[in-house]
Amino acid sequence: MTATAVVEGARRRRAKSSLSRNRRWALIASYFFLILFAIFFLVPPYYMIVTSLKSDAEVAHMATNPWIIADGVTLDQFWLLFTQSDFLIYFKNTAIVTVCVVAITMVVSVLAAFSLGRMKFWGSGILATGIFLTYLVPDTLLFIPLFQIVKSVGLLNSYWGMVLVYPTLTVPFCTWIMIGYFQSIPKELDEAALIDGAGHMQMLFKIFIPVALPGIIAATIFAFTVNNSDTLYFYVEKLE
Repeated sequence: MTATAVVEGARRRRAKSSLSRNRRWALIASYFFLILFAIFFLVPPYYMIVTSLKSDAEVAHMATNPWIIADGVTLDQFWLLFTQSDFLIYFKNTAIVTVCVVAITMVVSVLAAFSLGRMKFWGSGILATGIFLTYLVPDTLLFIPLFQIVKSVGLLNSYWGMVLVYPTLTVPFCTWIMIGYFQSIPKELDEAALIDGAGHMQMLFKIFIPVALPGIIAATIFAFTVNNSDTLYFYVEKLE
């Protein structure tokens, strides 16, 4: 009996040692690829910063090393950007539109996702799928109709024209993301809250939003990215 226990203990130690070794190699491989991808994605920003700190002569001189600054750091490019261009106006316009669009998107998406994901009613599944399918419609297909609508209501070349247009691109996908997060929350939380006398809005703000906070953050980042990267409508709207 004692010999059997000793053999079993030795076998468990070997298995544990093998598992620990496998985990160590998996951790090393994970860090290796993480560092590799970080370097890969940081190369373009590094090249952009290095180029912006060079003089015009060094940038035009193709024989120099593009990855280092040979003739000294200069801030002339930034001076020209801020003093002799409309960059600050464009930045202000983008900031105003982005903040408004993200706020509207998250309010509408959270409320819509909560009603479609947790408050089951007839046709809720079909409606949720339809919301997602609207995101698949190309922007180029909606460009002319949206432009005509904005022009007809007198919002062309205004902040409100952009604030009302961009949620049509961000709300459907953000709502679809939030539906998945809300549906993953255990049903017992709803039942416990209803037994305690909580209403639907109380459940949303005290239970679902804190639990689904990672999904809300992901949807916020998506709305922010889409609003900043999609310049199709900014080419038409010239805000002052």
